[in-house]
Amino acid sequence: MASQSANVWVLLGLGIAGILLLTRKLKHTVRQDLGAFIQKLQLLPPPQPAPPKAPHPLTALTFALSDLFDIEGHVSTFGHPDWARTHEAASSTSPVVSALVEGGATCLGTTLVDDLAYGISGENKHYGTPTNPSVPARVPGGSSSGAAVAVAANFVDFSLGIDTVGGVRVPAGFCGILGFRPSYGAVPHVGIIPISTSLDTIGWFAKDPHILCRVGHVLLQAPFVTHRNPRQIVVADDCFQHLNVPLERSLQVVIKATEKLFGRQVLKHINLEDYISAKVPSLKEHSNQNTNGELKSSSLKLLANIAQFLQRHEFKLKHDEWMNTVNPDLHPAVSAQLHGKFEVSDAEIEKSKSVRSDMRAALNMLLKDDGILVIPTVADPPPKLGGKEIQSEDYQSRAFRLLSIASLSGCCQVTIPLGFYDKCPVSVSLIARHGNDLFLLETLETMYTTLQEQADVASKAKSSRNVVSKEESAEIAKEKGNQAYKDKQWQKAIGFYSEAIKLSGNNATYYSNRAQAYLEHGSYLQAEADCTKAINLDKKNVKAYFRRGTAREMLGYYKDAIDDFKYALVLEPTNKRAAAAAERLRKLFQ
Repeated sequence: MASQSANVWVLLGLGIAGILLLTRKLKHTVRQDLGAFIQKLQLLPPPQPAPPKAPHPLTALTFALSDLFDIEGHVSTFGHPDWARTHEAASSTSPVVSALVEGGATCLGTTLVDDLAYGISGENKHYGTPTNPSVPARVPGGSSSGAAVAVAANFVDFSLGIDTVGGVRVPAGFCGILGFRPSYGAVPHVGIIPISTSLDTIGWFAKDPHILCRVGHVLLQAPFVTHRNPRQIVVADDCFQHLNVPLERSLQVVIKATEKLFGRQVLKHINLEDYISAKVPSLKEHSNQNTNGELKSSSLKLLANIAQFLQRHEFKLKHDEWMNTVNPDLHPAVSAQLHGKFEVSDAEIEKSKSVRSDMRAALNMLLKDDGILVIPTVADPPPKLGGKEIQSEDYQSRAFRLLSIASLSGCCQVTIPLGFYDKCPVSVSLIARHGNDLFLLETLETMYTTLQEQADVASKAKSSRNVVSKEESAEIAKEKGNQAYKDKQWQKAIGFYSEAIKLSGNNATYYSNRAQAYLEHGSYLQAEADCTKAINLDKKNVKAYFRRGTAREMLGYYKDAIDDFKYALVLEPTNKRAAAAAERLRKLFQ
């Protein structure tokens, strides 16, 4: 970064058409470019071919790129002034950037990333935090924060970022735009500063799904193929249960759009945690198991831990020497991950690689060539600027449980905005099997308009029902859950009970009812947790004690199960089921 205060224009050769650089001091916290750009420049495309040849595929489009791509003669900041100070200018331009320029697009500048492109907040203590155009009082998301802001503010048509464990998907969700993470290895990593070599992908942002697809055809180097619709839309119901957005504003929008476009028959509902527990056997190496072989920890939580472990290990492998030499001042959330000792064994690394391989196989088997998985992009709205919420263990865990699914499987994922709820952007994500990138982009194009229409309908319907209180809405959701349970639609019942809990989280009955649905579904860990919550809210909830005893019996916690059954009898001595269960277990252990 130049130190003089005046603007400096520099012309550098690229071998295509040339680069025009505008270097400026970046000291103001609020700027006309919303703090998105590190450096303004122009990478100009070659002249159009003469007719009858077709024009370049990206003609008339402009783009920006996160400041970790190589540009000949340019020093990348990697989100930190110490990095720029201690590194030389690039001797060549990243092939990905060259491909876009040769494809007809004009690059207008490099954009800000988190410190060393490592965080998910988008905050940068050295260059300032880019302003989120969709909700200025909240963070833009990271690590590719500036690239997302540049698109959201209409400064460029599309932009490039790096997605390791959410670096494109999170800012897309927080800024209310489209974000695409391609299959791992689909776009070459040459000419970028690596973060985690086994997780890094070059992703891109856009507002227009057609532009997102046009960029995809250039970067994926894939020919146009015959369009095909998805034959199965797989909804991960459990992933939506703890989302801080009502289901009618998120999941139901996708379901209604799917039914309108493809028919109800293509919808399939699953519990993704249970599926992963069953189909990714190597996860058991990362968790102590119960006596019956089930995982003690949530499978998605384990995935989150492994993804963060790999990211940290591989970052240190690449940059530890520089870190120890320079000792850069980092944002607290990044510093907590990168400073301090971090020792790993070869066995741990091999176990993590096994999980990665098993995850890809499991999702490929689930989705095949024509399936789409639906999950939330993130569980929570963007946190407020300057707050510590995003640094909390709970927030990070909730985010990385979802983000690690594509990161560890290597599958492609697209983030899709669905308007606003409570003044914050809402989004969902679609995932396709590894290598099925064009199919996913085509599915996005097919569904996008209908998704926006359904999101608009849901928004207007919600705003017109102000007369219904949250408690009344919760009771309505509970009754729907009861009916679904009677119809033996366990997943549907769980979804309705979850909606009731979001609306009124201090009602023991809602937790107890959801626990019963979990028991029928075979999700015993979740059932036990819900019963414990119900008991904490109502110490005399007999059903919660009985149901927790049942869950604990299935999990192999027999002594605890007997205690629960006995306490249910204390509260209700005539409860025959509790008496029979306690007697059965007592005889078993005599």
